[in-house]
Amino acid sequence: MPLRSNDHRQRFEVTPNVLGVTSGESVRNGMLEIFKLIQPKEHGSWSLALEPLALGLLAAPSAAGGALAITGFSAFFLRRPLKLAIIGKTDSRRTLAIICLAVLGMVAFAGLALAVRFEGFTRLWALIPAALFGMVFVWFDLQNGAREGYAELAGVVAFGILPAAFGALAHWSTVESIALAMVMLSRSVPTILFVRTYMRRRKGRPATPVPTLIAAGLACSLTGCLVLLHVAPWPAAVFVFILAARSLWLLSTRRRFSAKSIGIAELALGVVMVLTVATAWKPL
Repeated sequence: MPLRSNDHRQRFEVTPNVLGVTSGESVRNGMLEIFKLIQPKEHGSWSLALEPLALGLLAAPSAAGGALAITGFSAFFLRRPLKLAIIGKTDSRRTLAIICLAVLGMVAFAGLALAVRFEGFTRLWALIPAALFGMVFVWFDLQNGAREGYAELAGVVAFGILPAAFGALAHWSTVESIALAMVMLSRSVPTILFVRTYMRRRKGRPATPVPTLIAAGLACSLTGCLVLLHVAPWPAAVFVFILAARSLWLLSTRRRFSAKSIGIAELALGVVMVLTVATAWKPL
């Protein structure tokens, strides 16, 4: 009898630990599965989508802007659940995608509603063109064409316009708000063209550098004009010129860098540019 009692006590003491470990592992595995489901597969999209949110928040901080950032961040993760929910196979993965879509959608709507509560609808005018470009990207994505040039450009422009909304919510003038978005687009549009061209040529595929160089030249001209008009700080033009020089050099040299090296370099350039420009930007 004592032996049975000890055995029973041992079983009782071990079982909760085993259950605790199993429960903890299940939670971690579940969270990992959710993250894998919602995260974009294109690593470059993280930088080109989140840089505009960071620039807007840092250059033109406001409570309404913070709420809008929640909406933008949620929208960034909505893409894959939306696609799986609409055209995915009917299985547990699609069910999970629908749940994630509902949760992220509610968070995005809550952030937008809070921004409207703070500043009203009229200061969110920049969301109209951003939403239109976003819908173009979603249409391509549902046709499995997210990696097409037009789709990537639409997605980049949709997020690149958002800094204008942050400026408007911080009570900047319309010109200053547009200038903030133009600087961001001068960074993101030539960059996505450069990365696409460079990667295609690296793989031995034909790709002309002309669109990239034209976009870089236009970006330099645009930011230069904004600086001369005193609606953008001079570091903005400096960084855009650096990015243009990067495109010209890497597209004219035979040296080939790995995709990882290019990604790290672009991330570093983007972070330094956002922090510098946001710090230097002084609204009129």
